[in-house]
Amino acid sequence: MTSQKQNKKIAAVVLAAGQCRRMNAFKPLLPFGTTSVIGACINNVREGGITKIIVVVGHRGTEIIQHLKNETVFFAVNEDHQSEMAVSIARGVEKVSADTAAILILPADIPAVTPQVVTSIIKEWRRGAQLVMPIYAGRGGHPVLIDARFRDELLTLDRASGLRGFLESQRNLVLRINVECPYIARDLDTWDDYRQLHEEIFGIPPSKRDQ
Repeated sequence: MTSQKQNKKIAAVVLAAGQCRRMNAFKPLLPFGTTSVIGACINNVREGGITKIIVVVGHRGTEIIQHLKNETVFFAVNEDHQSEMAVSIARGVEKVSADTAAILILPADIPAVTPQVVTSIIKEWRRGAQLVMPIYAGRGGHPVLIDARFRDELLTLDRASGLRGFLESQRNLVLRINVECPYIARDLDTWDDYRQLHEEIFGIPPSKRDQ
């Protein structure tokens, strides 16, 4: 573990500003076990070792802020609800303090990433990696950890290619680590995605709740 990185601060940016058009329900506030989808994301990141968590809100942002009123999180606002994810990433990174050494990025519709995945990613960064992505069965997923030396790049991501394009442009620096979590790429695009994931994780279908 490199001594320079051993005690450096890491922040997480959780992206929850979208309109969830394909789902036809508001994903962040859907029930997920004993919490919500966004609640699960926050719990997993925190249990993985990150205490500074910034939630980027937009569409129905007031509801998310109210829902998380008892959580120790910070908020950033993406006023353009219809923008690409790159804009939300920029809004979140703007709220990251100058003494932060790395930024973990996680979309709020990937609620089953385990804390162990977060811990493993951080461990590799502390060992010297600059960009870390988890891999399961040959497929990349989230969250991605990015050294803060790339802060300016995150603030100016291309709207079309976004984070994916940035990582491709820096592919020689990306450390892809194998993890034992099949859920790193299981986002909730549709209601069936949500129902199937909930049943896999908890053994029961989600409760019926209008969102």
